[in-house]
Amino acid sequence: MSSAQSLVHARHHLLWLSQAGWLRLQATDMDARQHATLQHWQQMRWPVIVRRRDAQASEQEICVGIALPPDAQGNKPRIALRVGTQEVAASRAPLLLRDIVAARLSTLPAAWQTGLAQLQEHMGRADIALSVFGSLAWQALTAQTYLRSSSDIDLLFQPRSQSQLEAGVRLLAWQAMFLPLDGEIVFPDGAAVSWKEWRQVAVLGHHPEGQVLVKRPASVALERVGALRASLPLEHPCAA
Repeated sequence: MSSAQSLVHARHHLLWLSQAGWLRLQATDMDARQHATLQHWQQMRWPVIVRRRDAQASEQEICVGIALPPDAQGNKPRIALRVGTQEVAASRAPLLLRDIVAARLSTLPAAWQTGLAQLQEHMGRADIALSVFGSLAWQALTAQTYLRSSSDIDLLFQPRSQSQLEAGVRLLAWQAMFLPLDGEIVFPDGAAVSWKEWRQVAVLGHHPEGQVLVKRPASVALERVGALRASLPLEHPCAA
């Protein structure tokens, strides 16, 4: 994990809070269940996860959240929090799919295991490292039961070139015929786009003026696929 000062706190990054940070949060006005959750999170030394910024958040605050395992009705309670930059003890980028497949594949739903292993194998051959967020990430981090038969597999794909973008979307679309894949493409400046929406507009639509919904740290807006694609080099500099 890198030091808090050296990390740009992007969406989906994991943050471990200092004792002072936990104590301040627990002293704020919240219901008994939320207070008990924060105490438990601190005791277990589990991270919080960075979310999109609130409009009211100051420059010294990071907007984070905790998601609890789903209840009997399938609802996943969430707690939205803000922490000060000085309250972050450690941080790291989202977990990698390859690490979950290597260490925790047998703990995942049986119907996913073969497909996820194949997805990781194909992405590895293309030199693509996928990260995870959502229920799969929370279950890997806490060992609690977040995944259900109706769960999606939320993946982050950060292409390093236009050719890698095309290859990654093609592989995701293929494997999505066998797995409930979802998630985002993250461009170099942090712009995040649903890979399914990108494929519909930029690949199947074949129109550089087409627009997709883009999530940024503090905003959501429609942007042109051509401009987003042009933010990537044609080929990665390290490509053979």
